[in-house]
Amino acid sequence: MDASIISALAALSGATIGGLTSGVANWLNHRSQVRAQWLLHEKNRRQILYRDFIEEAARCHIDALQHHEVSDGAPGLVALYAKLNRMRVLSSKPVVRSAEHIAKTIMDTYLEPDKSFDELRDMAKCGSIDLLREFSEACRDEFDEMRERQL
Repeated sequence: MDASIISALAALSGATIGGLTSGVANWLNHRSQVRAQWLLHEKNRRQILYRDFIEEAARCHIDALQHHEVSDGAPGLVALYAKLNRMRVLSSKPVVRSAEHIAKTIMDTYLEPDKSFDELRDMAKCGSIDLLREFSEACRDEFDEMRERQL
């Protein structure tokens, strides 16, 4: 074979391999960036949902502790269950299980006698009023797992 043909084929092969390598690197980099953006978006969506759930659950729980009738807290319970069902779509199973436990506890609390302010203060002192701790920890674990997937 002619030396000029060999040189031309080598140059063409080198250019092709270099172009493919560059293209694959760009594709992988873009894919990584898109995944990071998606995870950040998901994290933000969940943070907003969890914040709203925590606020609504706290309101409903205090209402349930102070009012024997559900009718006063019905709109809050509807909002709470709506957020719970959104979590069933977006969240991990431990987060959903914890949210379900909170909702059931709130419903059960409406069946109990009303609590006086002194009883509420005693519950706060011993920590039994903090219904949301397990949920908050499950959310934190989920965010930690998301962070690990991002890296």
